Amino acid sequence: MRPMRTVLAASALSIVALTVVLLGFHTRTAHAQKTAGSATNGAGAKVEVPIKTSTGADAGTATISEGKNGVNLTITLKLKGLPAGLHAVHIHQNAVCDAPDFKGASGHFNPDNKQHGMDNPMGHHAGDLPTNVTIGEDHNGEVTYKVKYLSLGTDAATSVLGHSIMIHEKADDMKTDPTGNAGNRIACGVIPASAM
Repeated sequence: MRPMRTVLAASALSIVALTVVLLGFHTRTAHAQKTAGSATNGAGAKVEVPIKTSTGADAGTATISEGKNGVNLTITLKLKGLPAGLHAVHIHQNAVCDAPDFKGASGHFNPDNKQHGMDNPMGHHAGDLPTNVTIGEDHNGEVTYKVKYLSLGTDAATSVLGHSIMIHEKADDMKTDPTGNAGNRIACGVIPASAM
């Protein structure tokens, strides 16, 4: 009987050890697949960015997502508590939103060293977005941008990760370098360095 008990105990230990090994392998494989996917591109990735005014008030959100084919980046802004009118929206270089003037965000995201503006023959910055956002008399506004020149991948020339999104006090004239005469920075959101 004693040898049989020893055999059973050894078998039970073997099963436990095998289970631990298999679980560890599964976890490492899943992590490697997730890391590999995010390292190559941001296809299917998404981030939600809180936007704050210069006084720290909630100004809404920017939801940034990349299509499954990794081609189009979608930026959806849902803004509130901002002055009525047209406002420029840009991606800025630094992931800093230091109130009250947000100057720490530096200039527009511009890895190709171009000039500003969608209508500028020398442009445009990678951080320039194609239209202004309209804020209504109720101080709310929404806009969705679909762009092919930005991503949520790891390519520094196209990725918005680790930068900031800025709302300006005036409309962008889409041609004047370096800012489109958009005026002061009135709301800002830090885009995280990695996506979901």
